[in-house]
Amino acid sequence: MAQRTQVILEDDLDGGSASETVRFSLDGQSYELDLNARNSAAFRKAVERYVAAARKAGGRGPSRVRSRRSETGPDPKAVRAWAASNKVKVSPRGRIPAAVVAKFEAAGN
Repeated sequence: MAQRTQVILEDDLDGGSASETVRFSLDGQSYELDLNARNSAAFRKAVERYVAAARKAGGRGPSRVRSRRSETGPDPKAVRAWAASNKVKVSPRGRIPAAVVAKFEAAGN
């Protein structure tokens, strides 16, 4: 059986039919607006002066901040192994709470 999905954009400002999604970023936060041709032209006109004076940031589109594991902190595998052997609850994935790391370090590791 064939299926067809249809996405209908609604203008976020006036509720009418939208013709495009406008993406922009401000203060490190990315935004999207579904706008009709008239509202998207007005948006572009409103920011035109600022865009002309701005410099482009690296990459294609809004920047993404990627976290890197700190080389100064303890090895997460070691912390998780210590936590398991000491009956301290820690998620098997993701960030290890600072309180757990502090306990690990206080134990002389």
